Amino acid sequence: MLEGKTALISGGGTGIGRATGLRLAAEGANIVVNYSRSADDAIQTQKDIEALGRECMIYQADVSVDDQVREMADAAIKEFKRLDILVNSAGITHFIPQPNLDDLKDEHWDSIMGVNVKGVFNCCRAVASELKKQKGSIVNITSIGGITGQGSSIAYAASKAAAISVTKSLA
Repeated sequence: MLEGKTALISGGGTGIGRATGLRLAAEGANIVVNYSRSADDAIQTQKDIEALGRECMIYQADVSVDDQVREMADAAIKEFKRLDILVNSAGITHFIPQPNLDDLKDEHWDSIMGVNVKGVFNCCRAVASELKKQKGSIVNITSIGGITGQGSSIAYAASKAAAISVTKSLA
């Protein structure tokens, strides 16, 4: 079904990103696994994807940093000669009870927004021209917290609401 296609998955070494990569590989896609901190998990994901008979490249990049994302996208296209699918799965949070406003520090807010919102936009922008060329697809993973306003912290819920809005704006 996805034979000959290539998917880039931000946050692809763990959790939903890992599961998505394994599923797309099982359907025939080659996979680029982006990770930021979880090198061992990314390496294991690469091994598991290759065991399915697919090619897999791992790439460390902080999706909140545009230059790193653009370099990752360029490396993926150079390696596989195409990019057909982007899955934005990278995400972070800090568990801070919502009534404890003073516990939500600026650095928490900024890092959550950086990965969960700016990271989505950076990845979409970096691959947009290639995906248009290939008539590709983008899947942005968000959270029910972006709709309900509930979750691990106010910043997390706000970031997921913003990611939903970015998705609608890009559609």
